Amino acid sequence: MPNVSDVVWFKQQYGAEMKQAIVGTPLTVDSLVALACQETGEFWPVLRTKGFSAAGVAALCNGDTIDGKSRYPRKAFPTSKAELLAVSDGQRMFDIARRSLVDIGVHFKVYGDIAAKNSDKFCHGFGVFQRDIQFFKEPGEAPFFLNEQFRLFSRSLEKALVELKRGLGKLGLANEKALTDLQCAAVAICYNTGGFNPKLGLKQGYKNDAGKYYGEAFFDYLRLAHTVPTAGEPAVLAPPSRDFALLGRQPVADTAYDGPVMKVEVGEGLLRLRATPELTTPVQANVLAHLPAGQVVRPTGRKSRGRFIEVSTSLHGAAFRGYVAKKFLSTGNPKATLSRDTAVGVPLASGVPAVYAPRLPGSITKRSAFANALSLNEPKQPTRAGSTPDELRASIKLILDWLDPGDSSHARYWPRDSLTFCNVYAHDYCFLANVYLPRVWWKPKALMAIARGEKVEPLLGTTIEEQRANQLFSWLDEFGVEFGWRRASNLTELQTEVNQGAVGVVVARRAESARPGHVSVVVAETDEWRAKRDQSGAVTHVLQSQAGSKNFKYGTVARNWWLGAQFADFAFWLHA
Repeated sequence: MPNVSDVVWFKQQYGAEMKQAIVGTPLTVDSLVALACQETGEFWPVLRTKGFSAAGVAALCNGDTIDGKSRYPRKAFPTSKAELLAVSDGQRMFDIARRSLVDIGVHFKVYGDIAAKNSDKFCHGFGVFQRDIQFFKEPGEAPFFLNEQFRLFSRSLEKALVELKRGLGKLGLANEKALTDLQCAAVAICYNTGGFNPKLGLKQGYKNDAGKYYGEAFFDYLRLAHTVPTAGEPAVLAPPSRDFALLGRQPVADTAYDGPVMKVEVGEGLLRLRATPELTTPVQANVLAHLPAGQVVRPTGRKSRGRFIEVSTSLHGAAFRGYVAKKFLSTGNPKATLSRDTAVGVPLASGVPAVYAPRLPGSITKRSAFANALSLNEPKQPTRAGSTPDELRASIKLILDWLDPGDSSHARYWPRDSLTFCNVYAHDYCFLANVYLPRVWWKPKALMAIARGEKVEPLLGTTIEEQRANQLFSWLDEFGVEFGWRRASNLTELQTEVNQGAVGVVVARRAESARPGHVSVVVAETDEWRAKRDQSGAVTHVLQSQAGSKNFKYGTVARNWWLGAQFADFAFWLHA
């Protein structure tokens, strides 16, 4: 299937033409590339290496077959050769479709074998974007097939855009100036199925033999396309390092309103940024984030709603837009600007090194033993590995199966003596996924010594100390960006990136500092275990894995626990 080199070739050959064709629409070249990868990615990456010109490649990209005898009967016209022959010019259409199968079979053995074994087999998908033969009998469509216009990239693209624009209309996106990646995927699913169910997310459309849905495959290809420049424009995303995920574009705070910035001024506590301009019961129900004193925000320019004003801001790389109480804002420095955090899930240069508890030579830390300050080092323990989302997801599943906090034999995670071990499990998961979330961290005096340039030896209780959930919350806030973490602004973003093989956590700080906070791991969806979405497609409950008072490998839990009144603050964090 297509890789970076293939996408580079595709954009070099067809990028300028695609860029011109989508003028006036919210569609992107990358979304067209992803569509081509999904529709005919089995063909053109191979054909391009066989000496064919771009035009020659496009001419051969015809596939999928019909003979009326499949285990999965086709519902659209024609369901068989006989049904095709029964319509006007059906014989001519069959001859073209049959020849197309034979032609592609010369270069791909599986199609050659199909053609040789069954003389009734014929193609039903035509052109780089696979215009389906079902359109043949629609008014005005026959010439595209009978004159073999599908062999021209320009005509295949033209027909694809007709269907994509129809999908934009169905989804109410036709007048948008730009689409998010998830919206692009929704349009692609419409292209494949004729509709889109927001509650199913990307798990809809054609499901291939590997169990991957059309929407999931398209999204993976879309992210791949983002790493390749287009017709003189820079790539949307930098390619990830091997064994790390490709995080989506960094959100930035809204800048449409060019009014003065303001600052948060609170005498105590934090300022709640709310999704709606109202107080709720429980008090956290509509809270998006908590803003610290001095946080710079920008009013959006919309009319104030009672005691509230709408603002936008940026926290550790995540864009937020919501309502705050006006009385806690003051006019900021006119020269101040909103934060433009640059964290992209890649560790930054930091003067403070990662630290682990030192172990005695030859000692082994096992899941079956009670938790301590040491990280796991069992033989053959799995790690996150791969260069594609599929490989990353598969390796993460191995990590989850191996750690399995719901297995009672894994005493490291099971509650005992009024103690719970969510922090230990989150550390172990991140540790195996090649991401630093500390099990121990430097004590304040040690940090001061490091800042002075001194070499500090990690000694448990002297220079380092264990990190519990409350401390992990503070560590992520203070040091997370330095070690490649960035915040997510909402559950949809969090679940989407984790589904791509990224690492995600939800962490909450307890209101009573002496009481434990909590941290859970957010994991990729499977066919059996899925996040919950509302009617608009927004994720309302992420798929989690945790240790704590209740241990489970997969779960969505009945409520979003971090909104409980016992927690003073919470955050969603991502790492590539």
